[in-house]
Amino acid sequence: MLEILNLRKAFGSHVVLREVSLTLRPGSIHGLVGANGAGKTTLINCLYGLEKDFTGTVKTAAGRPVREHTGLLPYEPYFYPRLTGREYLEFCLQARGRPLTDFTGWNQLLELPLDQFAEEYSAGMRKKLALLALLVQNFDYLILDEPFNGLDLEANLLLKEILKRLRDRGTGILLTSHILGALTETSDEISVLVGGRIQRHYQAAEFGTLEKDLLDSLHREKLALLAGLV
Repeated sequence: MLEILNLRKAFGSHVVLREVSLTLRPGSIHGLVGANGAGKTTLINCLYGLEKDFTGTVKTAAGRPVREHTGLLPYEPYFYPRLTGREYLEFCLQARGRPLTDFTGWNQLLELPLDQFAEEYSAGMRKKLALLALLVQNFDYLILDEPFNGLDLEANLLLKEILKRLRDRGTGILLTSHILGALTETSDEISVLVGGRIQRHYQAAEFGTLEKDLLDSLHREKLALLAGLV
Protein backbone atom coordinates (compact mmCIF):
# COMPACT_ATOMS: atom_id res chain seq x y z
CA MET A 1 0.00 0.00 0.00
CA LEU A 2 1.20 3.52 -0.84
CA GLU A 3 -0.03 6.19 1.53
CA ILE A 4 0.11 9.99 1.54
CA LEU A 5 -0.73 11.66 4.85
CA ASN A 6 -1.27 15.41 5.36
CA LEU A 7 1.05 16.39 2.52
CA ARG A 8 1.70 20.11 2.12
CA LYS A 9 3.87 21.60 -0.61
CA ALA A 10 4.62 25.26 -1.34
CA PHE A 11 6.81 27.07 -3.84
CA GLY A 12 7.83 30.16 -1.93
CA SER A 13 4.65 31.81 -0.69
CA HIS A 14 2.48 29.90 -3.16
CA VAL A 15 0.90 26.87 -1.50
CA VAL A 16 0.15 24.16 -4.08
CA LEU A 17 -0.92 21.24 -1.88
CA ARG A 18 -2.77 21.61 1.41
CA GLU A 19 -2.92 18.66 3.84
CA VAL A 20 -3.55 16.07 1.12
CA SER A 21 -4.17 12.46 2.18
CA LEU A 22 -4.59 9.60 -0.28
CA THR A 23 -4.16 5.81 -0.26
CA LEU A 24 -3.27 3.56 -3.20
CA ARG A 25 -4.08 -0.08 -2.51
CA PRO A 26 -2.73 -3.15 -4.32
CA GLY A 27 -5.13 -4.48 -6.95
CA SER A 28 -7.01 -1.21 -7.33
CA ILE A 29 -7.18 1.76 -9.69
CA HIS A 30 -7.38 5.12 -7.93
CA GLY A 31 -8.35 8.02 -10.17
CA LEU A 32 -7.25 11.58 -9.46
CA VAL A 33 -9.14 14.39 -11.14
CA GLY A 34 -8.85 18.16 -10.97
CA ALA A 35 -8.62 21.29 -13.10
CA ASN A 36 -5.31 22.55 -14.48
CA GLY A 37 -3.32 24.00 -11.59
CA ALA A 38 -5.12 21.93 -8.96
CA GLY A 39 -1.82 20.28 -7.97
CA LYS A 40 -2.12 16.82 -9.54
CA THR A 41 1.36 16.69 -11.10
CA THR A 42 2.97 18.23 -8.01
CA LEU A 43 1.29 15.57 -5.87
CA ILE A 44 2.61 12.81 -8.13
CA ASN A 45 6.12 14.30 -8.06
CA CYS A 46 6.06 14.42 -4.25
CA LEU A 47 4.83 10.83 -4.06
CA TYR A 48 7.57 9.63 -6.39
CA GLY A 49 10.32 11.66 -4.75
CA LEU A 50 10.84 14.14 -7.60
CA GLU A 51 9.86 17.02 -5.32
CA LYS A 52 11.39 17.60 -1.93
CA ASP A 53 10.81 20.18 0.80
CA PHE A 54 7.25 19.14 1.57
CA THR A 55 5.69 18.36 4.91
CA GLY A 56 3.60 15.30 5.65
CA THR A 57 4.31 11.63 5.07
CA VAL A 58 4.73 9.44 1.99
CA LYS A 59 5.16 5.79 2.92
CA THR A 60 4.69 2.20 1.86
CA ALA A 61 3.34 -0.64 3.96
CA ALA A 62 6.72 -2.36 3.92
CA GLY A 63 8.64 0.85 4.59
CA ARG A 64 10.55 0.54 1.31
CA PRO A 65 11.31 3.55 -0.92
CA VAL A 66 8.39 4.23 -3.26
CA ARG A 67 10.59 4.22 -6.38
CA GLU A 68 11.91 0.75 -5.62
CA HIS A 69 8.72 -0.96 -6.74
CA THR A 70 6.79 1.80 -8.52
CA GLY A 71 6.83 2.89 -12.16
CA LEU A 72 6.02 6.46 -13.23
CA LEU A 73 4.56 7.62 -16.54
CA PRO A 74 5.04 11.42 -16.61
CA TYR A 75 2.71 13.77 -18.44
CA GLU A 76 5.34 14.43 -21.10
CA PRO A 77 7.85 11.57 -21.28
CA TYR A 78 11.41 12.61 -22.16
CA PHE A 79 13.59 10.70 -24.60
CA TYR A 80 17.29 11.22 -25.21
CA PRO A 81 17.99 12.16 -28.84
CA ARG A 82 19.26 9.57 -31.31
CA LEU A 83 18.04 6.61 -29.26
CA THR A 84 15.83 4.07 -30.94
CA GLY A 85 12.71 2.84 -29.18
CA ARG A 86 14.46 -0.44 -28.44
CA GLU A 87 17.52 1.31 -27.01
CA TYR A 88 15.26 3.41 -24.80
CA LEU A 89 13.62 0.27 -23.39
CA GLU A 90 17.00 -1.34 -22.78
CA PHE A 91 18.22 1.84 -21.08
CA CYS A 92 15.21 1.84 -18.73
CA LEU A 93 15.85 -1.76 -17.72
CA GLN A 94 19.58 -1.23 -17.22
CA ALA A 95 18.96 1.92 -15.15
CA ARG A 96 16.90 -0.23 -12.76
CA GLY A 97 19.48 -3.01 -12.71
CA ARG A 98 17.03 -5.38 -14.39
CA PRO A 99 17.99 -8.01 -16.97
CA LEU A 100 17.17 -7.33 -20.61
CA THR A 101 14.04 -9.05 -21.84
CA ASP A 102 12.17 -9.76 -25.03
CA PHE A 103 9.78 -6.92 -25.89
CA THR A 104 7.97 -8.80 -28.64
CA GLY A 105 4.85 -9.80 -26.72
CA TRP A 106 3.96 -6.36 -25.38
CA ASN A 107 4.95 -4.69 -28.64
CA GLN A 108 2.58 -6.90 -30.58
CA LEU A 109 -0.10 -5.05 -28.60
CA LEU A 110 1.33 -1.53 -28.85
CA GLU A 111 2.78 -1.84 -32.40
CA LEU A 112 5.77 0.49 -32.17
CA PRO A 113 8.65 0.72 -34.66
CA LEU A 114 11.28 -0.05 -32.02
CA ASP A 115 14.23 0.28 -34.39
CA GLN A 116 13.25 3.83 -35.35
CA PHE A 117 14.55 6.87 -33.42
CA ALA A 118 12.12 7.72 -30.60
CA GLU A 119 12.43 11.43 -31.35
CA GLU A 120 10.72 10.73 -34.69
CA TYR A 121 7.67 9.18 -32.99
CA SER A 122 4.30 10.93 -32.87
CA ALA A 123 3.01 12.13 -29.48
CA GLY A 124 0.84 9.03 -29.15
CA MET A 125 3.70 6.70 -30.05
CA ARG A 126 5.93 8.37 -27.47
CA LYS A 127 3.30 7.86 -24.80
CA LYS A 128 3.02 4.19 -25.76
CA LEU A 129 6.81 3.75 -25.70
CA ALA A 130 7.05 5.18 -22.18
CA LEU A 131 4.18 2.93 -21.14
CA LEU A 132 5.87 -0.11 -22.70
CA ALA A 133 8.98 0.59 -20.61
CA LEU A 134 6.81 0.22 -17.49
CA LEU A 135 4.87 -2.83 -18.63
CA VAL A 136 7.98 -4.94 -19.22
CA GLN A 137 9.21 -4.29 -15.65
CA ASN A 138 6.37 -5.84 -13.62
CA PHE A 139 6.04 -3.06 -11.05
CA ASP A 140 3.85 -3.50 -7.97
CA TYR A 141 2.49 0.03 -8.43
CA LEU A 142 2.09 2.36 -11.40
CA ILE A 143 1.62 6.13 -11.31
CA LEU A 144 0.25 7.32 -14.63
CA ASP A 145 -0.11 11.06 -15.32
CA GLU A 146 -2.58 11.59 -18.20
CA PRO A 147 -1.84 8.26 -19.92
CA PHE A 148 -4.74 8.66 -22.38
CA ASN A 149 -3.51 12.04 -23.62
CA GLY A 150 -2.36 11.87 -27.25
CA LEU A 151 -3.71 8.36 -27.87
CA ASP A 152 -6.23 7.63 -30.61
CA LEU A 153 -9.51 5.81 -29.99
CA GLU A 154 -8.06 2.36 -30.67
CA ALA A 155 -5.14 2.88 -28.29
CA ASN A 156 -7.40 4.37 -25.61
CA LEU A 157 -9.63 1.30 -25.62
CA LEU A 158 -6.63 -1.01 -25.47
CA LEU A 159 -5.06 0.94 -22.60
CA LYS A 160 -8.25 0.71 -20.54
CA GLU A 161 -8.22 -3.07 -20.94
CA ILE A 162 -4.51 -3.28 -20.05
CA LEU A 163 -5.08 -1.28 -16.87
CA LYS A 164 -8.03 -3.43 -15.81
CA ARG A 165 -6.03 -6.62 -16.30
CA LEU A 166 -3.05 -5.24 -14.38
CA ARG A 167 -5.43 -4.32 -11.56
CA ASP A 168 -6.89 -7.81 -11.55
CA ARG A 169 -3.33 -9.20 -11.35
CA GLY A 170 -2.74 -7.17 -8.17
CA THR A 171 -1.07 -4.00 -9.45
CA GLY A 172 -2.01 -0.76 -7.70
CA ILE A 173 -2.51 2.09 -10.18
CA LEU A 174 -2.80 5.84 -9.52
CA LEU A 175 -4.27 7.46 -12.60
CA THR A 176 -4.89 11.08 -13.57
CA SER A 177 -6.90 12.17 -16.58
CA HIS A 178 -8.81 15.16 -17.93
CA ILE A 179 -11.06 12.64 -19.67
CA LEU A 180 -13.63 11.98 -16.95
CA GLY A 181 -15.11 8.98 -18.76
CA ALA A 182 -11.72 7.29 -18.86
CA LEU A 183 -11.52 7.56 -15.07
CA THR A 184 -15.05 6.43 -14.29
CA GLU A 185 -14.77 3.46 -16.67
CA THR A 186 -11.53 2.15 -15.15
CA SER A 187 -11.25 3.38 -11.55
CA ASP A 188 -12.41 1.73 -8.34
CA GLU A 189 -12.36 5.08 -6.56
CA ILE A 190 -11.71 8.69 -7.52
CA SER A 191 -10.35 11.61 -5.52
CA VAL A 192 -11.17 15.17 -6.56
CA LEU A 193 -8.38 17.70 -6.08
CA VAL A 194 -9.50 21.34 -5.97
CA GLY A 195 -7.20 24.21 -5.03
CA GLY A 196 -4.59 21.85 -3.62
CA ARG A 197 -7.04 20.02 -1.35
CA ILE A 198 -8.82 16.69 -1.69
CA GLN A 199 -12.39 17.92 -1.93
CA ARG A 200 -13.98 14.47 -1.84
CA HIS A 201 -13.32 10.76 -2.38
CA TYR A 202 -15.84 8.88 -4.54
CA GLN A 203 -16.40 5.14 -4.53
CA ALA A 204 -17.55 3.46 -7.75
CA ALA A 205 -21.21 3.45 -6.65
CA GLU A 206 -21.06 7.27 -6.39
CA PHE A 207 -19.58 7.98 -9.84
CA GLY A 208 -23.02 8.89 -11.21
CA THR A 209 -22.94 12.20 -9.30
CA LEU A 210 -19.28 13.01 -10.01
CA GLU A 211 -19.74 15.04 -13.19
CA LYS A 212 -22.56 17.14 -11.75
CA ASP A 213 -20.59 17.76 -8.54
CA LEU A 214 -17.49 18.78 -10.50
CA LEU A 215 -19.45 21.10 -12.75
CA ASP A 216 -20.99 22.77 -9.73
CA SER A 217 -17.73 23.13 -7.80
CA LEU A 218 -15.68 24.37 -10.76
CA HIS A 219 -18.24 26.50 -12.60
CA ARG A 220 -20.90 27.61 -10.14
CA GLU A 221 -20.79 31.27 -11.25
CA LYS A 222 -20.69 30.35 -14.93
CA LEU A 223 -23.66 28.04 -14.50
CA ALA A 224 -25.64 30.98 -13.13
CA LEU A 225 -24.56 33.04 -16.15
CA LEU A 226 -25.49 30.19 -18.51
CA ALA A 227 -28.96 30.01 -16.98
CA GLY A 228 -29.54 33.56 -18.13
CA LEU A 229 -28.33 32.81 -21.64
CA VAL A 230 -30.01 29.47 -22.37
